Amino acid sequence: MPLPSSGQISFSQLAAELGNACSNVSLRSYSACANLTSPDSIIELRGKSCIPTFGAGTWSAGGALASARYILAGTGTQNEGLAFGGYPNALCTEEYNGTSWSAGGALITGRRELAGAGTQNVGLAFGGNADGEIVNFTEEYNGTSWSAGGSMITAKRELAGAGTQNEGLSTGGQTVGGGNGFTEEYNGTSWSAGGNLITARFRVAGAGTQNAGLAMGGLSVSVVTVSCTEEYNGTSWSAGGALITARWGLAGAGTQNAGLAIGGSPSSTEEYNGTSWSTGGALLVGNRSLAGAGIQNSGLAFGGYPGSSSTQEYNKSITGKCLG
Repeated sequence: MPLPSSGQISFSQLAAELGNACSNVSLRSYSACANLTSPDSIIELRGKSCIPTFGAGTWSAGGALASARYILAGTGTQNEGLAFGGYPNALCTEEYNGTSWSAGGALITGRRELAGAGTQNVGLAFGGNADGEIVNFTEEYNGTSWSAGGSMITAKRELAGAGTQNEGLSTGGQTVGGGNGFTEEYNGTSWSAGGNLITARFRVAGAGTQNAGLAMGGLSVSVVTVSCTEEYNGTSWSAGGALITARWGLAGAGTQNAGLAIGGSPSSTEEYNGTSWSTGGALLVGNRSLAGAGIQNSGLAFGGYPGSSSTQEYNKSITGKCLG
């Protein structure tokens, strides 16, 4: 699981997470990687309680998308990202390995303004705009190709997604009648109705899981840019801390208690701690209508208006102190 932003954890958890954060350095290098200067040996640290500390997050350039596009969807992690749909290449799927993108299996139905969830090898695509038609199609990805999943109850575009292929979450978006706050939950086969958003909106971002979701920003039904954040508990939404800067067309990543709001209009980065938002590192390329993936400490942003191929990676420096 991701490292908490504060509090003590076991050394085994710190070691496991630092193995990812420090690009799989050798065991005897963990202490240097985490700035754990005493003792030097990993073995001497076993059984101790460690406190991780995160520094400021910064964006760096990653490998460019092969197909430049915007209003696309994304999911996965920083080292195993998935990009699919969008405009102008609505069928295109690409897979990221932490360095470069490669072609994946094409969507069955090409579309833009869709949402995504899951991982690179177990992905989920739902809703969107297919040649001017708002659709309720769901597709499931197995790491190679897409197959048809259960249709959404309500066709929507410019919606938010979160969760996994077997526990997906859809909220917000526009229907044929306009913006709404409908929420739906996916069980790997079919969608069922969940609790409605307090503030109905579209061009909204999502993060987290089906039982601990996060919805942030967007445009209200009256087309007003909003800063509101809402948290989902698997049944209903409740108000969270407002974004510092109201925005739409943003991307989301992370969890309910460690969320990341990326880009949008206007474009900036904010970090959520489960209660309030704080300013994060500035994007190298400010974009809206982009896609996001990963967690707060190692995020991924790609694509964006007007047809960007930019990929950016977000990382927070980690230090630690071990006690006992």
